[in-house]
Amino acid sequence: MNRLQDKVAVITGAAGGIGLATAELFTAEGAHVVGVDLLEHQVGELSLQADLTDEQAVISLYKQVREQFGRVDVLFNNAGISPTDDDSVLVTGLDAWQRVQDANLKSVFLCCKYGIPHLLETGGGSVINTASFVAVMGAATSQISYTASKGGVLAMSREMGVEFAKSGVRVNALCPGPVSTPLLIELFAKDPERAARRLVHVPMGRFGEAHEIAKAALFLASDDSSFMTASSLLVDGGINGAYTTPL
Repeated sequence: MNRLQDKVAVITGAAGGIGLATAELFTAEGAHVVGVDLLEHQVGELSLQADLTDEQAVISLYKQVREQFGRVDVLFNNAGISPTDDDSVLVTGLDAWQRVQDANLKSVFLCCKYGIPHLLETGGGSVINTASFVAVMGAATSQISYTASKGGVLAMSREMGVEFAKSGVRVNALCPGPVSTPLLIELFAKDPERAARRLVHVPMGRFGEAHEIAKAALFLASDDSSFMTASSLLVDGGINGAYTTPL
């Protein structure tokens, strides 16, 4: 317990799923949690509503955190989308492509661009960017823009991890497998057959739970991972280690 005692952690996508579970866990571990989401919410000591694809909004949110808490120690850049109109490269429209790129990749870029300077100014810290298992392998169900965006998050995290390694800021990518979150539940409701195809490839035979991914985020945020940067942490129920073929 108290692995994040008095640390200031900014968590995006905090209104539900992995973000909410992580906010609750970080709070239990002693952190001052700032929950950020596009939706109105009440998460952590400070709840901010912001469009993370808006440069000025991102600048403003970190300024507000700094003014209230005096420092920033952990960035968990977790916000993202996976809409059903993001499909095969043959059918996905440019609007869908760009919407996903903005939400999943541009937002991480902006949060790192304007968040990391605060960590550098206050003695270092940990940056955790949510990528995905599809950043390292092909998805069983086509989602071309999502896969590309998460691959970009992984690549950016590696580069930033190397760049800031000697400056006291660690940057790692967290790569969950399919997790039982509102995004996946919505997919089941809209397209049960497509969603079920995800499960058949998971060696553990079940989807992950948000609290399991939150524990991995806690590891990356805390000093337990003090010699880990420019890396990726796969929490995918064994998918990456299995041999299988798409149905």
